[in-house]
Amino acid sequence: MAMVRISGIAKYQDIGLGFWGIIASSGEHYRPVNMPSELKKEGLSIRCKAIEIHDDESIFMWGKAIKIVSFETMVIS
Repeated sequence: MAMVRISGIAKYQDIGLGFWGIIASSGEHYRPVNMPSELKKEGLSIRCKAIEIHDDESIFMWGKAIKIVSFETMVIS
């Protein structure tokens, strides 16, 4: 499992049952398996450290599965 640092925005994906994802500033898509409620705000700018999960089985065919270890929100002025 690799540690990744992600800067991006929170985005609700209305696919299937729906889920929260992170679209990184690099364009990469991440699907947290433990999205904190503080980050579940559409368009919120965030930074987080996460562990990539390679053996995640999910019905969602979107993004890389991650487990968020720490996070902070960013205010863009």
